[in-house]
Amino acid sequence: MAKEELLQLDGEIEEVLPDGRFAVRLENDHRIIAYTAGKMRKFRIRSVAGDRVIVEMTPYDLEKGRIIFREKTAGGGGGGPRKGNFRR
Repeated sequence: MAKEELLQLDGEIEEVLPDGRFAVRLENDHRIIAYTAGKMRKFRIRSVAGDRVIVEMTPYDLEKGRIIFREKTAGGGGGGPRKGNFRR
Protein backbone atom coordinates (compact mmCIF):
# COMPACT_ATOMS: atom_id res chain seq x y z
CA MET A 1 0.00 0.00 0.00
CA ALA A 2 1.35 3.42 -0.92
CA LYS A 3 1.87 6.00 1.82
CA GLU A 4 -0.12 8.65 -0.04
CA GLU A 5 -3.28 6.61 0.54
CA LEU A 6 -3.11 7.04 4.33
CA LEU A 7 -5.31 9.54 6.18
CA GLN A 8 -3.97 11.68 9.02
CA LEU A 9 -6.49 12.87 11.61
CA ASP A 10 -6.23 14.70 14.94
CA GLY A 11 -7.72 13.22 18.07
CA GLU A 12 -7.52 12.86 21.83
CA ILE A 13 -6.79 9.72 23.82
CA GLU A 14 -9.86 8.80 25.88
CA GLU A 15 -8.76 5.54 27.43
CA VAL A 16 -5.66 3.36 27.71
CA LEU A 17 -6.45 -0.24 26.74
CA PRO A 18 -4.43 -3.46 27.23
CA ASP A 19 -1.66 -4.53 24.82
CA GLY A 20 -0.47 -1.01 24.00
CA ARG A 21 -3.74 0.11 22.45
CA PHE A 22 -5.72 3.29 23.02
CA ALA A 23 -9.30 4.45 22.53
CA VAL A 24 -9.03 7.71 20.58
CA ARG A 25 -11.82 10.24 19.98
CA LEU A 26 -11.22 11.94 16.63
CA GLU A 27 -12.14 15.56 15.88
CA ASN A 28 -15.04 14.36 13.72
CA ASP A 29 -16.43 12.66 16.89
CA HIS A 30 -15.66 9.08 15.77
CA ARG A 31 -14.09 6.69 18.29
CA ILE A 32 -11.36 4.33 17.06
CA ILE A 33 -8.85 1.88 18.48
CA ALA A 34 -5.25 2.94 17.84
CA TYR A 35 -1.82 1.56 18.65
CA THR A 36 1.52 3.29 19.10
CA ALA A 37 3.81 3.49 16.07
CA GLY A 38 7.11 1.63 16.20
CA LYS A 39 9.28 4.76 16.38
CA MET A 40 7.28 6.01 19.37
CA ARG A 41 7.74 2.62 21.06
CA LYS A 42 11.46 2.62 20.22
CA PHE A 43 12.06 6.02 21.80
CA ARG A 44 9.72 5.25 24.74
CA ILE A 45 7.27 8.07 24.07
CA ARG A 46 4.47 7.47 26.57
CA SER A 47 0.87 8.48 25.98
CA VAL A 48 -1.80 8.93 28.65
CA ALA A 49 -5.50 9.73 28.61
CA GLY A 50 -6.11 13.34 27.57
CA ASP A 51 -3.11 13.62 25.23
CA ARG A 52 -3.68 15.19 21.81
CA VAL A 53 -2.38 12.88 19.07
CA ILE A 54 -2.17 12.54 15.29
CA VAL A 55 -3.53 9.22 14.02
CA GLU A 56 -2.74 7.62 10.67
CA MET A 57 -5.50 5.47 9.15
CA THR A 58 -6.07 3.50 5.98
CA PRO A 59 -9.25 4.28 4.01
CA TYR A 60 -10.05 0.55 3.95
CA ASP A 61 -10.55 0.18 7.72
CA LEU A 62 -11.84 3.31 9.46
CA GLU A 63 -12.10 1.64 12.89
CA LYS A 64 -8.36 1.20 13.53
CA GLY A 65 -5.36 3.51 13.37
CA ARG A 66 -1.73 4.12 14.33
CA ILE A 67 -0.65 6.95 16.62
CA ILE A 68 2.26 8.64 14.86
CA PHE A 69 2.65 11.83 16.93
CA ARG A 70 1.84 13.00 20.45
CA GLU A 71 1.53 16.76 20.81
CA LYS A 72 3.43 18.31 23.69
CA THR A 73 1.21 19.53 26.51
CA ALA A 74 1.75 22.89 28.18
CA GLY A 75 3.48 22.49 31.52
CA GLY A 76 4.31 18.86 30.86
CA GLY A 77 7.60 17.69 32.25
CA GLY A 78 10.26 17.16 29.65
CA GLY A 79 12.89 14.49 29.66
CA GLY A 80 15.24 15.23 32.50
CA PRO A 81 18.60 13.75 33.36
CA ARG A 82 18.63 10.05 34.15
CA LYS A 83 18.93 8.88 37.71
CA GLY A 84 21.91 6.72 38.52
CA ASN A 85 24.97 5.74 36.53
CA PHE A 86 23.75 3.11 34.07
CA ARG A 87 26.25 1.40 31.80
CA ARG A 88 25.65 -1.27 29.21
